[in-house]
Amino acid sequence: MKYSIILLFSIAICNHITAQPQLETGGKKMPGEWIDKDTRHKVVKLSAGMEGNSLSFYFHNNPFIGNEMVFYNSSKQNPNDVTDMKKEETYNINVNNKQLYSIDLTTKKNRQLTFHASPMNGEIVSEKIKTIFYQIKDSVFSLHLTTKKLTLVYVFPEDFKAGITTVNADGTLLAGSRATDAEKQILKNNPNKSDFFNLIYEARLPKTLFTINVKTGNLNKIFTDSAWLNHVQFSSVNPNLLMFCHEGPWHKLNRLWTIDVNTKQVTQIHHRTITNEIWGHEWFGKSGKTIWFDLQQPKGETFFVNGYDVASGKEMKYSLQRNEWSVHYNSNDTETLFAGDGGDPGAVAKAPDGQWIYLFTPNGDKFISEKLVNMKHHQYKLEPNVHFSPDGKWIIFRANFEGEANVYAVEVMKSKM
Repeated sequence: MKYSIILLFSIAICNHITAQPQLETGGKKMPGEWIDKDTRHKVVKLSAGMEGNSLSFYFHNNPFIGNEMVFYNSSKQNPNDVTDMKKEETYNINVNNKQLYSIDLTTKKNRQLTFHASPMNGEIVSEKIKTIFYQIKDSVFSLHLTTKKLTLVYVFPEDFKAGITTVNADGTLLAGSRATDAEKQILKNNPNKSDFFNLIYEARLPKTLFTINVKTGNLNKIFTDSAWLNHVQFSSVNPNLLMFCHEGPWHKLNRLWTIDVNTKQVTQIHHRTITNEIWGHEWFGKSGKTIWFDLQQPKGETFFVNGYDVASGKEMKYSLQRNEWSVHYNSNDTETLFAGDGGDPGAVAKAPDGQWIYLFTPNGDKFISEKLVNMKHHQYKLEPNVHFSPDGKWIIFRANFEGEANVYAVEVMKSKM
């Protein structure tokens, strides 16, 4: 009898351990949790149970306030909950539009944060002041995550229609770039990137960087250039340092720049050393000491993640193999581990086996890679955009390998199952 009890207990433990299935990732509806059979890493669907498409933030936009992560979902809302915040009226209509949500990464519980009848833009979170910023048409709003206080921050005037893209380290300034009507017309007439990308670059239209004071609503135009200014993002620690890029075909331009919003001093980040060298998809490390970016010397041939020391201008680089090249990279809080979202064979690396979520560990002057998620069923027209969780134990990404887009997290540590 004693041995029978022990045997039953052992069977129960084994059944509990093997409760999470080992599955091929994607190509079908996935459960809430599973072990990727090709990598043996646990994957969790953070947007499980939500209708429509869920999207995590762009790779260089911080989505975290403490242990909560902000993300978007597009699905039908209760008509009684749909509110136009400018008019403070409720519209009795169903809408199928993008709204902001948050998820507690410990409990996996999510909650809806916004209820609007009009589409919104902006992936802007200030962890310092626990506030989310977003834009509806010409109006910029702030929403405090804890108090739920909603504030109209700014309304763009008729002669300066623009969009916000970033908030500074102490939550006092928003920034963005303003395009001319001519650029907007090019986009309207040529909606596909393959069509408008070269057209806007070659047009050499003026574009203006600006800041908005969150408290006073003061608009400050800080820099205008005939280059296509894009990817505007503040330093993670220096509230006065703004990074931007010259957008367009990377091999034709010097991409990375910073500007001090007070002194207006502009600094070029990295200089070309060989013909057809390209660099971009840049981000500030959590420490603010380093700007990291994809570096190819030359384009599509030799691949690196490069670090630029903001104070000294010194650079360091880690090499990768062709299959390890990623559309975007990111770093953990200590900048000791990196992640990549891979790429399909049609991307610049032309990688035959590059459709993976990767973990990278620096080792001398190269990265040691580990595959975390098989992305062969993911369509890379939707960029996965990896983020490390605040505790560094998970890498969060978005994917459409089930059909609809969802937000997922993969555990950095390999499963013991």
